[in-house]
Amino acid sequence: MSSDQLAAEKRPDSGHGGPAHDAAPSRAASMWSEIQRVSGRSTGVIAGLVILCIYLTATQPVFATWGNVTNVVGGNSVVLLLAIGATFVILSGGIDLSTAAAGAATAIIFGELLSAGVGALVAIAGTLAFGLFLGAVNGVLISYLKIPFLVVTLGTLSIFESFALVVSSGKTINTFTLDGFEPVYTFTLEDIAGVPYLLIFDVVVVVVAALVLRYTSFGRGVYAIGSNSEAARLNGINVARTTLMVYVIAGLCAGLAALVQVGRLTGASPNIDSTLLLTVIAAVLIGGTAYTGGEGGVGGTVLGVLFLGVIQNGLTLTDVSTFWRGTVNGLVLIVAVALGVGRDRGWFRLPKGGRRG
Repeated sequence: MSSDQLAAEKRPDSGHGGPAHDAAPSRAASMWSEIQRVSGRSTGVIAGLVILCIYLTATQPVFATWGNVTNVVGGNSVVLLLAIGATFVILSGGIDLSTAAAGAATAIIFGELLSAGVGALVAIAGTLAFGLFLGAVNGVLISYLKIPFLVVTLGTLSIFESFALVVSSGKTINTFTLDGFEPVYTFTLEDIAGVPYLLIFDVVVVVVAALVLRYTSFGRGVYAIGSNSEAARLNGINVARTTLMVYVIAGLCAGLAALVQVGRLTGASPNIDSTLLLTVIAAVLIGGTAYTGGEGGVGGTVLGVLFLGVIQNGLTLTDVSTFWRGTVNGLVLIVAVALGVGRDRGWFRLPKGGRRG
């Protein structure tokens, strides 16, 4: 084909049936293919979630009530926000073990800023900026100094946790009576027309993250680096800068999670939930994001968070001890990763009938 012919094919056509008129169907086809891609990698968790919901609805009348639904959403919002940040990191082929500790350290900063009387807007902005800074610390050490991500994030996990304890003297900062806390409290616990503000916020964050990964050059770069960082570099992607940015995003998500946690608890605690990190990573991997990077997305992470949240809610409704929470999350994580490995290796593919060799 000549260059003129190729150029003619690429030019938009104003006639009927041309590219201009096919744009909407193309977008619809793209959205449908995205849904198929997410559901394909998350078939197991979707089936499990449906079965769980049917069982709990039949055995626990409270489960399907709107009040319980909003309780599940609120109780898992911190996990969701941290998991979105972790999704960017894992898609790039890395992992962030410090995300829960970063959330605790950032929460303490928020409590200290409110205690200093700086006002709500300054406290929120300072908290998010500190979260970005913590993410940038990880990102610089990993992307520019070339220190392995496991070493860096394991080290910063300890540093961030210690920072929170030192700054707060190991005590929880009571924010309920502090000036400037009311907007955060209202945002995390109130609703509009029966719909929690927090639910609306979670949806907005998920949509923005999904659009960034799907439709921006940065998002495509994240997938490319996770698939093959050297090939991505040879194709002109700035690997170091993109890697830095995924950890910065994780830090921002830690800051958002800290605000939500403080709002719900009405206090900034330096202590870290021992199961939080496991739950966050489990949600990402259960949702179909490959632990080796390059495959997955935010949609699967949302399913993973919902799946674990419904399990924990079911344990509570059926009066099962909360001590089993870590065991359940750990088992689900192992099974999910094992199924992912099996799928990638073709263990579950049906043989083509009558065709061999």
